[in-house]
Amino acid sequence: MKIAKSWYERLKPEFEKPYYKELQEFLKDEYAHYTIYPEADNVFNALNLVPFDKVRVVIIGQDPYHGPKQAHGLCFSVQKGVDVPPSLQNIYKEIQNDLGYPIPKTGELTHWAKQGVLLLNSVLTVRAGQANSHKGKGWEEFTGAIIKMLSDRPEPVIFILWGNNAKAVASAVDTSKHFILTAPHPSPLSAYAGFFGCKHFSKCNEFLKSLGTEPIDWHIPE
Repeated sequence: MKIAKSWYERLKPEFEKPYYKELQEFLKDEYAHYTIYPEADNVFNALNLVPFDKVRVVIIGQDPYHGPKQAHGLCFSVQKGVDVPPSLQNIYKEIQNDLGYPIPKTGELTHWAKQGVLLLNSVLTVRAGQANSHKGKGWEEFTGAIIKMLSDRPEPVIFILWGNNAKAVASAVDTSKHFILTAPHPSPLSAYAGFFGCKHFSKCNEFLKSLGTEPIDWHIPE
């Protein structure tokens, strides 16, 4: 599992903690005996695409997609050529309603990551076909440490939190420095309960402009 230098140096104390060593042993066994998503080289993809000091926006997901060829280490994103999952379809609908962009055919969100959007799941691995199968194994403590580091950073970050799992992160964020946007999850089960119409994409860009930085281009190129 490769991790970029800017994150490795800051997360090194976490790697030495007992919970992380137990997590590594658990993952070694899981990858040896089961199909695990994403592939090991993609587990830290979100961190590898956005250096620590380049993070401008954080979107929190739950755990990776558990179907073949979907997960590649970015929350809500799927690899090119894979059908766009329902939650991401709803995210695209909200972007269309909010900003007027056409709905993309691809679900690959690397374009956002390259602009400083950290697409971070709370849990970074999953067993094939078994949602939440790696919940409670240590990943939450690790990703919680990432949120804390970003909260401690003096430069403002915009946290976009959809659903109760993501909203749990809010208590760790210093709102005197950072911005938080919350809404129900974009899943078909809850999107009509307030996700649609949240206008988080335009609001996020308004925050960025107020900070004197470039807005995010939320349109996904085909």
